[in-house]
Amino acid sequence: MTNETKEKLAASLTAETTELLPFLPYLLQDFWELGSDPNVMIELIKKHVVLSSETRVLDLACGKGAVSVKLAEQLKIKVKGVDILPEFIEYAKKKASEYKVTNLCEFVVGDINKAVVTEKDYDIVIFGAAGNVLGSPAETLRKLKSVIKSGGSILIDEGFLPEGVKQSDVKHCVYELFTEKQWMTFFKEAELELVETVSDENNDTPASGNSEKGMAFITARANELIAQYPDKKGIFEGYVRGQQDEYDDIDNTISCVTWMLRKGKNHHEM
Repeated sequence: MTNETKEKLAASLTAETTELLPFLPYLLQDFWELGSDPNVMIELIKKHVVLSSETRVLDLACGKGAVSVKLAEQLKIKVKGVDILPEFIEYAKKKASEYKVTNLCEFVVGDINKAVVTEKDYDIVIFGAAGNVLGSPAETLRKLKSVIKSGGSILIDEGFLPEGVKQSDVKHCVYELFTEKQWMTFFKEAELELVETVSDENNDTPASGNSEKGMAFITARANELIAQYPDKKGIFEGYVRGQQDEYDDIDNTISCVTWMLRKGKNHHEM
């Protein structure tokens, strides 16, 4: 993993420094869902995709596999999840076993920037709350589009700046955010059809707005680490501050949505 990838990964998980990466599994051990709401993904897919036993889904930056496992369980479709953190992948495999979907789920440790080069011909690709790990919006859409078939679907969990809100209004400013109008332009330029938009609500994952519950878990785990590694107190306290800022942003400043996009059947591969 390159230093740039590490930095983007850390930022996507609200870490101020890559030095925190080895501790993220401990800090996030109380959460299974990390950003995306599986129920939203399930309902969008049920509503807009004709499913069969051969339907294939690629879940990029799958975290602990909550979306993948629940998709497999409820829709009986094949899902491959990729994440860079081995601890997350091991947890996802355990959950797949617990939910009795090991025959439908495959979880691998890997860099999603490499996965978008090698993985092809999926019916659906999911990119949930992973920030700019794949690059700019244009680069991200191009990479996501390259792994799906013509007529395939892209599900993106992202935040945008509402009308009247500036980047400087965002407390946890780890990468550039765009307006909804700008995103619509990105979709058009990528020749992707916007099928549906769902606002993210009532979600208590670390990337959601349920700050009181989430912060209680995260603060407790950070304090446990401070007791074990007092020399890293500043790093753990910085993580707690960053997480609180992100919750505040989601609660008060930015709009979080799940977009479902479709790749036109007549468009050439990019």
